[in-house]
Order: sequence, then C-alpha cells, then structure tokens
Amino acid sequence: MHTIAVTGGKGGTGKSTIASSLAVVLSEQKKVLLADVDVDCPNDHLILDVERKKLVDVFQSIPQWEFDKCTKCGTCASVCKQNAIVAVKGKNPAFVPELCIGCKACIVACPVKAIQEGRKKIGKIYSGDKYGVHLVSGELKLGELASGEMVVETRKVADDLAKKNGFDIVLVDSAAGIGCPVIASLHGTDFVVAVTEPTPSALHDLKRVLYLADHFRIPRGIVLNKADMDTGFAKKIEQFAKNHGIPILGRLPYRQDVVKATIKMKPIVIYDKRYKKTFIDISNTILRGL
Repeated sequence: MHTIAVTGGKGGTGKSTIASSLAVVLSEQKKVLLADVDVDCPNDHLILDVERKKLVDVFQSIPQWEFDKCTKCGTCASVCKQNAIVAVKGKNPAFVPELCIGCKACIVACPVKAIQEGRKKIGKIYSGDKYGVHLVSGELKLGELASGEMVVETRKVADDLAKKNGFDIVLVDSAAGIGCPVIASLHGTDFVVAVTEPTPSALHDLKRVLYLADHFRIPRGIVLNKADMDTGFAKKIEQFAKNHGIPILGRLPYRQDVVKATIKMKPIVIYDKRYKKTFIDISNTILRGL
C-alpha cells in the first residue's frame, strides 16, 4: 500500500479538484481510498457528490479536577501554554475547554494528583463511496482548535480501513498552509503532489511546502494548475522546478469547465472526458515515482 499526499501551501490552487480527479483515474487501475484531511473545511464529498455516513466520533483528552484534593497552588495554570486554565488565588482553577489541546501537561504537573483525564468530542469522521473511490472525511467540530489531532485520527482511520480491505493507494488531500495539520498530512507518506498556480504568492507558498517534503525526505512533484493564466510566471515556476530537480507532473489550463464541474458536483474527469488523459499521465508519472 502506498500513501500519496496532495498539498501545495497556498489555498485556492485546486488541491481538492486535483485530488478528487486523481482518485477517480487511479481507481481504474488500483483500489483507492481518498482521505480528506482538510478537517476545518472538508469538501471532497461535495466534489464527488458523496452522501457521507458517520463512522466514528473523535475525542480529545481534557483535564478533570477533584477539587477536594486541589490545593489551589496554580501549577496547572502555569504549565498550560494554551491559557485554557486560569488560576485565581484562593479559588479553584477555571477551565476553558475550547482552548485545550489535550497535551496533559496539567495532569503531569499537578503536585497532589488532583487532576484526572477526561475527554471531549472534537469532531467526526465520515465515509462514502462513488466512482470506484472510497472516501474517508474528517470534520473538526466548530470552534475547536485541535486540527492537527483531528488529521492524525482521520489518517489513522483511513489507514486502518485501507489495510483491512486491501487498498493499494491512500490519497491524502491536505489543508492549505504548512502548519501542524499539513505536517500531520505529509508525515509518513510515499509521495507529495504539490499543486500550484502561476502567481507570486503560490510560488512562495509552494517553496515552503516543498521544504517540508524535503525535510521528511519524501519524493515530490509539481502539478501546475491554471497554467495559462500567466504563461510568463508559469515559466518561472517551471525554471524553479528544473533548478531544484523537481518534476512537473502535469499542467492544467485555466478554464470555466472546472468551475462548472464543481457547481454540478462532479470531478472534472467525469464532467468533461477531455481532461482524463492529462490526469492519466499525471497518475502514471506518480506511480512510476513510488
């Protein structure tokens, strides 16, 4: 089983568009599971028009006090880097569960062992099937901060399902950026598909996410989306890729077809068959790189 991450740094470059169509094309050769780990705003189920069903609730560790043991020393508040615990002299600690990330530092630090481990729900993981693709989709509860933890749990569920059911490929559709959720998305993958567009901000963010891939020593390639939006800047990205020995996996034009496909809730390779050869070429290049 191989794991391929689709990322890119900048938001709006078309990561989910690329990931969903790649999954559909790859599913014609392999048994494919698509893991949508953009847990703050998952939307692969919308592109694939999948009716999701809940698999599991996801919980996170939180502290629970035994106030009859508490000496009101304030140690728990002093070690909480999220400021989820507020200590007021002579009073029991106040706790803001929405700020807690479940690090358990307060539990470890309490000198009188007055804090036990509880839990709170931070999200849900869903599943569904369409076009020969099995989708696993993580969704963080509104207002929660534990995006990284939710990504880890979603990937764990996806990997367990893939191993249990003999899938060949897990395709991970990551969030934008280079923060904790993206690091959790890339960690342990076999190949990184970095989706970019010909704009200065996209190239800037592409370089940062490729640094992550290099840090984890993961083979990587670039998909240049909206390539004809600015052909001059597209050449700059291609030159950057050449200078750093990074393959251009494929180029996609800037067309209204993709917008129409999204509105109709269809992957572009289903909505317009003319795009299928491009995605087949991209998928074959990736498979050769694994």
